[in-house]
Amino acid sequence: MSAQPLYERVKDYVTERIRSGEWRPGARVLSEHEFVRELGVSRMTVNRAVRELVVAGVLSREPGRGTYVADLPAASQPLEIRNVAADIQSRGHVHRAVPVRLESTAAPPDVASHFGTGAPQQLFHSVILHLENDRPLEVEDRWVNPVVAPDYLSIDFATTTPNEHLMSVAPLERVEHVVRAIGAEPTIDHLLGIPLGSPVLLIERTTWSRGLPASFARLHHAGSRFELRGVYDV
Repeated sequence: MSAQPLYERVKDYVTERIRSGEWRPGARVLSEHEFVRELGVSRMTVNRAVRELVVAGVLSREPGRGTYVADLPAASQPLEIRNVAADIQSRGHVHRAVPVRLESTAAPPDVASHFGTGAPQQLFHSVILHLENDRPLEVEDRWVNPVVAPDYLSIDFATTTPNEHLMSVAPLERVEHVVRAIGAEPTIDHLLGIPLGSPVLLIERTTWSRGLPASFARLHHAGSRFELRGVYDV
């Protein structure tokens, strides 16, 4: 029987510490140099082991920061309107929101089309970065009809979410979702803290309230940190 390859021994070393709870999700693991010193193997061996564990979803690499134990991917029900803060808190994690942009501006044609021919000349626009345990989870790029939510730009979105505010002032009548995988633009990659061109899961959501288009949102998620999950009786 052939001996176990050295890189498999390194992988076993990592997974055993994760199983035992010594290294918990989000914990930073040893650097390649530390692995070499701890286990007495070559850097090439360590690199292969870590690379395979990243591909398997056991570890995650963040350029310039290090290698971490991968967390369970955030999951959302695709056909429900869920509050991202409540979703994060339901997993026992901490939600934090960073407003990136709040403005009243003319919408580009691809956005204006979601509000119909009678849309106001100016729409409210917000970009919010949502973090889970201080790790970027979602970039929420939202356009809002000021007729439906006139106080939108005065809300403190560091303490409440756009979803919470809109649900309180604009009861939903209709929702349309489009879900697809994309290669995000550099600004989105930067906010999510992922390498340029990484896969991103995009949910486009258009809502109506009181007979009017209320909002159009593009919700961007790092593909490796988010999944859609649903169970339906048929």
